[in-house]
Amino acid sequence: MKIRFWGVRGSIPAPGPETNRYGGNTSCVSVETSSGLVIIDMGTGLMHLGNALLAREFGKGQGRATILLSHTHWDHIQGLGFFAPVFIAGNQFTVWGPGGSPEVLEEILEGQMDPNFSPLQTLRNFSASFDVKAATDAFAVGGVTVRAKEHPHGQTTALAFRIEDAGKTFVYASDVGYVDGFDDLIELYRGADVLLHDTTYRPADQVTRRDRGFSSYEEACEAAIAAQVKRLVTFHYDQDYTDDDVDEIVAACEARLAPHGIAVTPAREGDELTVA
Repeated sequence: MKIRFWGVRGSIPAPGPETNRYGGNTSCVSVETSSGLVIIDMGTGLMHLGNALLAREFGKGQGRATILLSHTHWDHIQGLGFFAPVFIAGNQFTVWGPGGSPEVLEEILEGQMDPNFSPLQTLRNFSASFDVKAATDAFAVGGVTVRAKEHPHGQTTALAFRIEDAGKTFVYASDVGYVDGFDDLIELYRGADVLLHDTTYRPADQVTRRDRGFSSYEEACEAAIAAQVKRLVTFHYDQDYTDDDVDEIVAACEARLAPHGIAVTPAREGDELTVA
């Protein structure tokens, strides 16, 4: 698997000189698997992924991809209307996400296409095929197995995903607002080669923002240790944190996890991580 980061910020885009090194776009990650392309979340980073895909079969209307949507807060869907491949006939996208039913999820996505918010007006104006499905506990994407599990996220919930491909495992767990510990999620994380986990806050900042439903870097580290993963990827940095602040978070994670033999990789826009 090859994992690439297109958007790594949380809540709202944060472009500017103080966020240039890690990037200011909101959540979007691509995963190249043995069965094809999987896209996780559709934040503003999706626009840049889409532009890159135009140089591939997607530019010719021959692209196929699966999109895993953790939840429908705007910072995880606001790139959809600017994702160039959906405007090219012949491309096919299957979206798996929350909502309980395909109809509910599609209605939510249609909501941001309302003419008050978007000139697109409807998903029906996409030229590409755009098939919406409600995620189940486990489903197949080609020859790749995907498991999904719901977790608390403030006043709502989000989905974490476990992708298993050719003996390697990648777990995406963003926007995790643990309430009574993380025991319910440890089996989903267990032994992952890579655990991407939100490290939105320093613990001191999280105290005053607990109801927003995000993890501190300490919680991410403790989850990584409990699940005995091989690598933690830091992610979903608070929009108010500068690159220097993120450096401190990464260094703190490295210090905490080194005694347990767990590597740390910071998610940085444009970087690629190979799981081999």
